[in-house]
Amino acid sequence: MAITKRHSLRIAAVGVVSAASVVLAGAVASAATPAAAASGAQATAAKAGITAKPSVTSVKAWQLFRVTGTATGLKAGSKMVLQQKQGAKWVSLPAVTPLSSKGTYSLGVKLGLKGKNDLRIVSGSTASPVFNVTVR
Repeated sequence: MAITKRHSLRIAAVGVVSAASVVLAGAVASAATPAAAASGAQATAAKAGITAKPSVTSVKAWQLFRVTGTATGLKAGSKMVLQQKQGAKWVSLPAVTPLSSKGTYSLGVKLGLKGKNDLRIVSGSTASPVFNVTVR
């Protein structure tokens, strides 16, 4: 195959255009990525929140009730854990459910500690407001 002058110029032009587009794409990506990533991380951190609502406010000991709610700023599948205030500490109970792809959860709960129970739902470092269920 004979390489003509026209063919050589075409190959050289394609090479220059390809190299320029790679350099340009890299410059645009490196300039946009940190700002986009930072604003995305700030938006996620700023929006993270959990709501929690018990189906009842008073139950008999070991009676099943539900806690339902929503979460924003958390990934689907995140573990939603029920915590109970015992003295001055929050203790995680063996009541865990994954966050749905729609950002909702529903958790079946049985409590045996009689009296007013302060509860909350936690996922990572994000916690819901405290809610109360009285066990009689």
